Amino acid sequence: KCLFYRTEMMKKPFLLLAGQSPGLFLVLGTLLLSGCPEQSETRVDDQGASYSAYDWQLPENIPLPREPADNPMTEEKFQLGRHLFYDKRLSVNGTISCSSCHHQDKAFSDGVARPAGATGTLHPRNSQALVNVAWYNTLTWGNPVLSTIEQQIMLPLFGDDPIEHGINGANSEQILMNLQSDPVYAPLFAAAFPEQDEPLFGDTAYSNIVKSLASFVRGLASFNSPFDRNELSASAKRGSALFNSEKLECFHCHGTYNFSDATVDRRTSYIEAQFHNNGLYNIDGLGGYPEPNTGRYELTGTAHHMGQFRAPSLRNVALSAPYNHDGSVETLEQVIRNYAAGGRNITNGPNTGDGRMSPYKDSFIVSFSISDSEIADVVAFLESLTDEEFINNPRFSNPWTESSPQDSAP
Repeated sequence: KCLFYRTEMMKKPFLLLAGQSPGLFLVLGTLLLSGCPEQSETRVDDQGASYSAYDWQLPENIPLPREPADNPMTEEKFQLGRHLFYDKRLSVNGTISCSSCHHQDKAFSDGVARPAGATGTLHPRNSQALVNVAWYNTLTWGNPVLSTIEQQIMLPLFGDDPIEHGINGANSEQILMNLQSDPVYAPLFAAAFPEQDEPLFGDTAYSNIVKSLASFVRGLASFNSPFDRNELSASAKRGSALFNSEKLECFHCHGTYNFSDATVDRRTSYIEAQFHNNGLYNIDGLGGYPEPNTGRYELTGTAHHMGQFRAPSLRNVALSAPYNHDGSVETLEQVIRNYAAGGRNITNGPNTGDGRMSPYKDSFIVSFSISDSEIADVVAFLESLTDEEFINNPRFSNPWTESSPQDSAP
């Protein structure tokens, strides 16, 4: 079953590139077909639980995240990935970079409901904030298979439904040549992959690009908010009590130090993918969600998976509006009111339906009474999760100057 999910999900990139670019095909095969996180498993990791050659710059109370054995973190790969993340030349027409949909001042989200790719194709889902991605056990909103950042990066780079960066067998060599022609990259690739003679050439070039981008994204750690420093206002303290109460039950999906039940680290011995239906839609009273945004159901076809999405981290959530998987909720206050109602009732338009009555809604999402002042307190608590150092850290910023030829500004 797991192999079927992988194959169906990734068949378009494989068919698109097979026979046209052996290097790209090799990268897809190597990075995508690994692991099946929807199946629970037990792991024992007694080695390296508290040590890494890479300086994560974490507070003492935060455990180190996992690092893939075939792509351990290094500062050199992080810095190369930072350059690639902000480089628009890594797209079919030089119009978008990774940073086009992930802005640092918005906690690496983009402030729009649904972003557009290099060719103008509108993405069906909202750009998630790239905050503490290294601590997730699955990537993307509703995919139980993508369990590493390396796997996920393949989709925006090489996927064609929707087209984001639009790299394919027809243009991959030219895009690579554009990078090879910039003298900035040769020493960066050499430092990041010292064991390779020509890391920016040949079949390994795109694999190295993916690994470096993954290293940069993996290094985007945020644990220095007012909450972390125990500097909560009186309102935020009241909001924290409500957030962690059985009345609101927010903590069921947004617990742990990363405020998501998809959190894993090097101490974790048990993995189980978690996805939830929060009653956002109930088209025609049948519990349906708008195509193609059906959540985990899109891959499994299992009825009760309809509308199930992974709970994102709430760190820096005040910066990442609009909310939910499709960006259909504009403010944190509206998010809370939807939960207070036990779901969202849409009375007109193409998605009419009462989400409160969805047959697939999670059982613990039930209506509750909450006053305006209590909503303000919960919002104050969520705002206390904003890490100003993170969004202003030059280590995560655009390394290219405004006059750089790749015109990388998002």
